[in-house]
Amino acid sequence: MITIPHKAKQFVVFLIKLLIVTAAFYFIYDQLAENSKLEWNKFQNLVLHKMSVLSMLFLFSFSVANRYLEILKWQNLVSFIKPISVGESTKQVLGALTAGIFTPNNLGEYAGKALYFDKKKTKKIIFLNLICNGIQMILSIVFGTIGLYVLGYTFYVLGIIGIVIVFLGVSFLSKSIKIKGYSIEKIFAKINEIPKTIHRKNIVLAVCRYLVFSHQYYFLFLAFDVDLPYLTMMASIAAVYFLASSLPSFQFLDFAVKGSVAIFFFGKLGVNEWIVIFISTLMWFLNVVLPVVIGSYFVLKFKPKWN
Repeated sequence: MITIPHKAKQFVVFLIKLLIVTAAFYFIYDQLAENSKLEWNKFQNLVLHKMSVLSMLFLFSFSVANRYLEILKWQNLVSFIKPISVGESTKQVLGALTAGIFTPNNLGEYAGKALYFDKKKTKKIIFLNLICNGIQMILSIVFGTIGLYVLGYTFYVLGIIGIVIVFLGVSFLSKSIKIKGYSIEKIFAKINEIPKTIHRKNIVLAVCRYLVFSHQYYFLFLAFDVDLPYLTMMASIAAVYFLASSLPSFQFLDFAVKGSVAIFFFGKLGVNEWIVIFISTLMWFLNVVLPVVIGSYFVLKFKPKWN
């Protein structure tokens, strides 16, 4: 069996890390520079005239809180395997975010987090990440369905409820059926292995995180002089996040997907298209681009486990 020298392994790992960081920054630059719908002069003038340094810091604080809550969520879930510090959780969350920015539906994030643990724990880490992202998806469905109802899309709400009922019914009837060795019954059993205290904390942190980024979206609309009732605005934001998260996408295209869905809902409310695009882009920049910049440092500093 051919063995690869340690120095060669180090060089290959360095090239992979450099490729990940370079690709991440290229995709970000490409989306910001090549988007013809972004009228930067108009945006700059509006920001300078409407937003003070204090209001900018206020909006930025939501991004810090959003990512910090995600870090606490991951720290809480990983404690099922072994306790880690907030600093270690930060390294894993931001490093994995960078690795997953150009993979569909953040698949690279799962692999990124698993690399910080022994190979024997890979399946458990992937499963914990599914729970971490799964609760956020469930909240998007719940709040999004409520939002659609508030906006008067009753037909779609009934359709969503019907799909959920069918899914639960099929899950109950086929829980013992195995596909490649896995069954719904086995999945629920694995979920129940995790202490209820961890699940409860995960739900609380996920709800807080949802409220943080949805209200950041809300305050950005206020900053751009969009005057709509609070309930209508929050219902529209919930509907946007629900439908956008249901579509297959890449993290670096997140603002384009959410922007397109947001234009549909807010356009019906009389909001200018370019304002919706800029707000979606700002949300992406504050909650994805900045964390990826920090995460790039952790990717470059990452040392793989050779054993």
